[in-house]
Amino acid sequence: MPPFAPELMSQIRDRFAHVDSCPFQGPRIFFENAGGALTLNAVVETSARFAALPDNQGRDNPAAHALGQIIADAKSDMATCFNARGGQFFVGESGTELTFRLIRTAVMGGGAGAAVIGSTVEHPASRSAATHWANAADMPYISVPHDDATGAVTADAYTAHMTPNVRVATILHTSPVTGIANDVAAISAAIRAVAPDAFVIVDGIQHASHGHIDIDTYGIDGYVVSPYKMFSRHGYGVAWVSDRMTALPLEHLINGPETAWEMGTRDTGAYATFADVVTYLDWLGTQHTTSPDRRTRIEAAGAAIHAHEHALTQAMLHGLGNLPGLADLPGVTILGGADNPAREGLVCFALDTLPAADIVAALNAQGIRTHIRKADHYSGNILTPLGLQGAVRVSLCHYNTLDEVRSFLTAIKGITAAR
Repeated sequence: MPPFAPELMSQIRDRFAHVDSCPFQGPRIFFENAGGALTLNAVVETSARFAALPDNQGRDNPAAHALGQIIADAKSDMATCFNARGGQFFVGESGTELTFRLIRTAVMGGGAGAAVIGSTVEHPASRSAATHWANAADMPYISVPHDDATGAVTADAYTAHMTPNVRVATILHTSPVTGIANDVAAISAAIRAVAPDAFVIVDGIQHASHGHIDIDTYGIDGYVVSPYKMFSRHGYGVAWVSDRMTALPLEHLINGPETAWEMGTRDTGAYATFADVVTYLDWLGTQHTTSPDRRTRIEAAGAAIHAHEHALTQAMLHGLGNLPGLADLPGVTILGGADNPAREGLVCFALDTLPAADIVAALNAQGIRTHIRKADHYSGNILTPLGLQGAVRVSLCHYNTLDEVRSFLTAIKGITAAR
C-alpha cells in the first residue's frame, strides 16, 4: 500500500500542533516521535478547557455529574480503542508509574515459591519493576534473552525458560530502541502453556501509536500506554487490567472501594484528552472504510497507519529515486536488520565512520530532529551486545511524509560525503 494521498495527508497534518516547526528552533522535520508524538490540536484545546474547571467528580452538582459522565464515556472509548470487553481502565502518573504499580500488585499478591519472568529486550520500566519487586518478595527473576540480530524476543525463547511456578510475566510489545515488535499473543500463549495462572503484563508504550491494539486476543492481564506517545499529552498514563488482577489485594483508602485502582481525585482532562485521541483515530478510519462500527473504523485506521509507516521506513532504508537509503551506506549497522517485517515506524542505525552524536547534531543543524540512543541504563541492553556505544534513532509517525524522508536522506548523503 502506498503512503497516504496528498489531500488526506494535509488533513492529517492540520490536526496536529507544531507539525513542521518548533517554537524554539523554527522550521524542522520531526523524526523524534518515539520520544513523544506530536499532540493533537484537539488535545491542546481540551487540556486548556478542563484546566480551568474548579469542580471535581463525586459531588452532587451539575458540574460533578458532567465530569463523571465524561470519565465514564472516555473509559468506554478506551475499551473500544483497545478492544477490551472486560476488565477496567484507569489513569495514573505516567506509563512507567503504572507499569511499576501493576507489576508490584501482581508480585506482592503471590505466594511462596513463585517466580517472575521477563526478557532482555524490555525497557527499564518493566524490567526494573519486575526485578525490584521479585527481590522484595524473595522470588527468582528469570531473564529471557532476546535475539540481537532481529532485536526481538520470541515465544520459543520464553518457552525455553518457563517454569510452572511463574507468577508474573512481562512482555514488551515494541522496542523504543529498534522499533521491532514482539508477538504478544504468541508469547502470552507460551507462558500460559506452562503457567496458566500467571499474570501477564504488557508494556505497550512504544507500540500504541503505530497500529491497533487488540487486548481481547492477547490473553493478558495488564496493558500500559503513555498517552504523550499516542498523540495526547504528558502528565498521565493509561492502564488496562483484567478482572482477575483487580481481585488481588489492592492499595486503597481504608473502607474505600476495594476494586478501585485510582488514587485520589482523577484528572477529568486526562480522560477527555484520551477520548480526543480515539475520536481522531475514528475519523482516520472513516477515510478507509464505510463501516458503521466504531471498532472496525479504528482497526482500519490502525492498518492504514501501519501501511503508511511501512512505506516511509522502506524508503528510509532502501532509498528514494537516486538517493541511497540507510541500508546502502558503507559501514552501517541497522538495528534489527534492514528487512525486518516486525519493524514499526522506527529505524535505528550506526555508522562505523561517524559517531552517532555527530550525526544527530548535523541533522539537527539542518532542522531534522532525531535522537541518540546510548549504551546506558535505557538502551545498553540492546546496544552493548552489538558492540555499539551509540546509535541514531529516527522515529516517524503516520503524519510524516515521503518528502520529509527525502530531506532526511539528502541530509545524510551530505553528512556522510563530508566525512
